[in-house]
Amino acid sequence: MEYAESIYKAVLEGDATGVKTGVETALNDGASADQIMQQGLIRAMTEVGRLYESGEYYVPEMLIAARAMQTGLVVLKPQLVQNGVKSAGSVAIGTVKGDLHEIGKNLVGMMLEGAGFEIKDLGTDVEPDKFVALVQNEHVDIIALSALLTTTMTNMAMTIEALRSAGIRDKVKVIIGGAPVTEDYAKKIGADGYSPDASAAARLVKSLMDD
Repeated sequence: MEYAESIYKAVLEGDATGVKTGVETALNDGASADQIMQQGLIRAMTEVGRLYESGEYYVPEMLIAARAMQTGLVVLKPQLVQNGVKSAGSVAIGTVKGDLHEIGKNLVGMMLEGAGFEIKDLGTDVEPDKFVALVQNEHVDIIALSALLTTTMTNMAMTIEALRSAGIRDKVKVIIGGAPVTEDYAKKIGADGYSPDASAAARLVKSLMDD
């Protein structure tokens, strides 16, 4: 499967044009969208995560690779939908109320997309009620909350409490992350998991979906 190897290498090199061309060529040659996704994009993003965790890649390299992956995903999505390929799960992400930082959130979203998840990005400064409404009105497996300020971390707890008050806390898993966030804080507020970075977040979401 030469197409898979070329797409894989293009993602690792952050070559967006190469990824797009590779995906289009593979589709034209008869490869299925699911095969391209699994053997090309997902495999590459798994390796990107490994390289980051081993210290060979840093945030800029991970971001460039993730953006390259997304160019291929844009081409693949219509085919995946048409063929009825199921996503690995649905994840709603957002930076909590009072916090406008989004780089970390965006990177988490891209890493999860690269792992085959459907992402519902609510953006920044997200009120707890928005997460509640999303879980009530759409299918969501996991909520990923981000905060970069110690002053906004409390809104993670408020979001979990809002889900509990609405009677839907047991319908969704909640994970949290961001520079000031710790595993102890996640346990304190009743989150289902904590991630220190985007690569670990993808792994955490996979493990929660397996559970």
